[in-house]
Amino acid sequence: MTTKTTESDRLKDTMRPEYDMSGGVRGKYFGRIKGSIHRVSLAPDVAASFPDDDSVNEALRLLIKAAAKAKPAA
Repeated sequence: MTTKTTESDRLKDTMRPEYDMSGGVRGKYFGRIKGSIHRVSLAPDVAASFPDDDSVNEALRLLIKAAAKAKPAA
């Protein structure tokens, strides 16, 4: 038998007292990382080739160096 969830049950505060967030400051550290992180989505087949973000960055740096060497002098 399934029980019907009421609106008041769904909105009931279930946070434990030891997780008091009343003194928190929203967005406190947002400015520190605002311009330093760029999120991209990798295709599943590409993502499968990299175990972590450091390996993706290393591969991209190698590609940038190779492209700079291959670029004809202007």
